[in-house]
Amino acid sequence: MNFDFSDDQQAIKRTAKDFLAARFTAERVRALAEGGSYDDDAWKEICELGWPGIFIPEDVGGQGLGMVELVILMEELGYALAPLPFLSGVAAGLALEVAGSDEQRERWLPGIASGEVRATAGLASNGEARLVPDAEGAELIVLLSRDGGRVVEAGQAEVEPIDTIDATRRFARVRADGGDPLPGDAGAALDRIGVALAAELTGVAQHTMDMAVEYARDRKQFGRPIGAYQAVSHRCAQMLLETEGARSASYYAAWTADAETTSLPAAASMAKAYASDAAWRVAASSLQVHGGIGFTWEHDLHFFLKRAKAGGILFGSASEHRDRVAELTGFATEPAPA
Repeated sequence: MNFDFSDDQQAIKRTAKDFLAARFTAERVRALAEGGSYDDDAWKEICELGWPGIFIPEDVGGQGLGMVELVILMEELGYALAPLPFLSGVAAGLALEVAGSDEQRERWLPGIASGEVRATAGLASNGEARLVPDAEGAELIVLLSRDGGRVVEAGQAEVEPIDTIDATRRFARVRADGGDPLPGDAGAALDRIGVALAAELTGVAQHTMDMAVEYARDRKQFGRPIGAYQAVSHRCAQMLLETEGARSASYYAAWTADAETTSLPAAASMAKAYASDAAWRVAASSLQVHGGIGFTWEHDLHFFLKRAKAGGILFGSASEHRDRVAELTGFATEPAPA
């Protein structure tokens, strides 16, 4: 059995890494984050490459590939910390592809695949989604819960922009009572969205670990690189363990979405829970390796740390997903009597 990427998948990863590294230098990401904006030129190029529709079937304008290919892109986007409306479009596209009617899919997916339609999705309860990426200015908002979902066009929703610690992504609170119901399995759509987000968080963890290792090699104390000291080297080893664990969980969950959907619910929640914790812990450990410089605004590490925290909460926190895994696998326990 071959556990490696295919040649085409390897090419997607190389292309994405090179493209994003060239366009999202640390200086560029900082400028966009501090300016509260996205890179429209890079977004146009990404749309021309067909990335927004990589998972969308060809008959509705996409590339017709799968979740594994999407996860490859998401990891690289997380590594680059790219300030782009990519995740939001992916979330809406996955919701419509998995749970939408034929009419909804035919109406909206071609525009999402081309990047011409700005769309997003959020986890909603009682008509309100408290944290929705890129909702302001979106033509289409998909409100999802495990019990169902609905498609809301821009004029049907109350969108309130909110500030979060993550300056590289725009968020809003969305309230809506109407909308067009999704007839399919909204829970399955949420599983796939969670997998995509887990991959992005894996990329964040990988980048912050790389920053720590590079600093540990270059920074010297008492004539030796600080990475030679066990307190630092053991911390970096733990960062590697958690990053690789997040990557394995994310790619396994992506594979189940394409090949073994009965395993997807538990695999998706395990991936989201593990990657959420790993991204935060690895970024926090990287900060400790950097010492005082890591705590300053002038250092870029805090942008990754904040993306890790916001992404860990988005579409369900780690604790919520662990509870779901316990329920799905039969390990949930009854609360202790008062």
